[in-house]
Amino acid sequence: MDSKYSLPAAIFLTLFCIFTLFSPVLVAGSMHNLHSARLLHVTRAIGPESLVFDSHGGGPYTGVADGRILKWKGKKRGWTEFAVTSSNRSQCVRPFAPKLEHICGRPLGLRFDKKNGDLYIADAYLGLKVVGAAGGLATQVATEAEGHPFHFTNDLDIDENEGVIYFTDSSTVYERTQYTLLLVSGDKTGRLMKYDKSTKEVKVLLRGLAFPNGVALSKDGSFLLVAETSNCRILRLWLHGPKAGKVSTFVDLPGFPDNIRRNSYGQFWVALYSSAVKLSDEGEILETLEDFERKTMKNISEVEEKDGKL
Repeated sequence: MDSKYSLPAAIFLTLFCIFTLFSPVLVAGSMHNLHSARLLHVTRAIGPESLVFDSHGGGPYTGVADGRILKWKGKKRGWTEFAVTSSNRSQCVRPFAPKLEHICGRPLGLRFDKKNGDLYIADAYLGLKVVGAAGGLATQVATEAEGHPFHFTNDLDIDENEGVIYFTDSSTVYERTQYTLLLVSGDKTGRLMKYDKSTKEVKVLLRGLAFPNGVALSKDGSFLLVAETSNCRILRLWLHGPKAGKVSTFVDLPGFPDNIRRNSYGQFWVALYSSAVKLSDEGEILETLEDFERKTMKNISEVEEKDGKL
């Protein structure tokens, strides 16, 4: 390409990608019904990311931008502080400044170990953490793999039968606040990893990924899904059986996937910016919910199905 055109072309491409990222996703056969969803406002906080319920059905719990994990205790009590990922809380005041995320922590993916009640946390800056059922200050689980520190810990899932945690590190170059650069740069330094709770070892399962994001284990534990956000697709890694170790595209999507969560039927809900997509265990799109005008649901980071509700 002629050098006099290369810079304008690069700027145009970047602007196009950013515009696409923040535009509603339109999927054939989708249902325009998220505009009527009831909002459960997270008060005095911004940036709720992941949702999780404990083994007693309590919650939901969610992590917010100032490093806290909040628990919903009903209409009368509302949201209360359950845990924090960083002990450096003196500067973590509200309204919160994103430039303090690396100090205060930024909890993203959340998962309960239903066997013991521990809550595992993927903190974008502080790595993999855990806090007991009583809450409080989370303790460190892992911060690096193969000598390379985590740079953007994103999401996780737990295989309670095998005692392992699967999680993603979205990039070894870009931090969470640089996610737009991560998308448009073509960065492929992301990793999918496994933490063994008995040996306390971290193993890299997949590397060279383009913005690995959400993680979900299949109902029978035979395979693992990981959202490769920059490539607008979800990958499937077989963990057991004759295909063990093999990876392939599970589904291509018309947008950037975020977190993945499995329902009780073994199906998967994928957050697709302003849409919610339900997939079969074979990657077939079963249902898509949208708010075309973005009146109610402007940004969706995760969809959790519980007792017939989303």
